[in-house]
Amino acid sequence: MDRLRRSTVTVAAALAALLIAPAAAAQAQQTEYVALGDSYSSGSGAGPYTDAACQRSNKAHPALLAADLGAEFTFVACGGATTDDVLANQVQALDSGTDLVTIGIGGNDIGWTDAVIACITPFKNCTPAIEESERRATQELPAKLDAVYSEIESRAPDAEVLVTGYPRLFAARNTCDALGSISIAEQARMNQGADLLSGVIQAAAEDHGFTYVDVRDEFTGHEICSRTPWLHGFTILDVPYHPNAAGHASGYYPALLGAL
Repeated sequence: MDRLRRSTVTVAAALAALLIAPAAAAQAQQTEYVALGDSYSSGSGAGPYTDAACQRSNKAHPALLAADLGAEFTFVACGGATTDDVLANQVQALDSGTDLVTIGIGGNDIGWTDAVIACITPFKNCTPAIEESERRATQELPAKLDAVYSEIESRAPDAEVLVTGYPRLFAARNTCDALGSISIAEQARMNQGADLLSGVIQAAAEDHGFTYVDVRDEFTGHEICSRTPWLHGFTILDVPYHPNAAGHASGYYPALLGAL
């Protein structure tokens, strides 16, 4: 009986060790995730904000992804950020232990907000402003993105990097937004600019072997002036021309999950 009892205890201990080891390994392998970028990544427009200055929201797609992964999460994306801001204030959050990086950046570098303001201004031709943004996107932005992506590679060499794009803003079917001041033709022209920006960002990301996450298909049918918009139009009650909480939860978030 003593020999049997000792054998039983030995087997039980071995089984316990087998059960404990995977749990400990899983805990040790917790994903280290860092989210970089501008207002479309921080959650401006999704609210409420855990950081008012940067308008970071727990309803933003990086926070949703981190919760789903059970990741160790560092959230440094900030509203208004440019590529220079990412290099000066955000990439320091990366290190050799970083497993996952998401970044959405570029819109502020090309003055896209100026183009939007020009288009919502009554009796103003906004085509020159859009063309200037497109010029900056094609002639200036690639080098700026290359600098940011190279720094990410240097600081987090083993990380998987997902680069998020921007949605088209308008349904371009009616003039519901900004008291009708944006014509259907202007909406369509702005969407063309958004497509050009997406192409520039995608090319730069793929040059570095990063995964580009295109959200335009997800937002199709949910643009400003659609029946169920996932973007704020002109408003003084929230952040205009940014995704709302539904845009992050049903637009960006599924696109990110599909890319992992």
